[in-house]
Amino acid sequence: QVQLVESGGDLVHPGGSLSLSCVGSGFRFKDYGLGWFRQAPGKEREGVSTINFAGTITEYGDSVKGRFTISRDNTKNTVYLTMMDLRPEDTGVYYCARTPLTIPTLRPVTYNYWGQGTQVTVSS
Repeated sequence: QVQLVESGGDLVHPGGSLSLSCVGSGFRFKDYGLGWFRQAPGKEREGVSTINFAGTITEYGDSVKGRFTISRDNTKNTVYLTMMDLRPEDTGVYYCARTPLTIPTLRPVTYNYWGQGTQVTVSS
């Protein structure tokens, strides 16, 4: 079965950096677009970044542009999210997800498989 497993969440100070990983299994990883999403308590799930199957097309939410970088290694079935200059408003549970679309979007409804999430807390 399709599985996505995130890791790397932690407590970091404002201005710090963190890298998240998501390993996929149970499907042909290199054939699918992927996305990172986050959800803070009491808020809707928000699209953070997406990457197409080949890693050649990426998209970022306005709030993370210039600070976050998405990448993937299809030989390791892994997608990464490198986060820099973290802010308290970046706090939340971060999820990776798989989409059947050739060009991924930041809309959660376009994704049909989700990981369990990893907690990122930005606080002094």
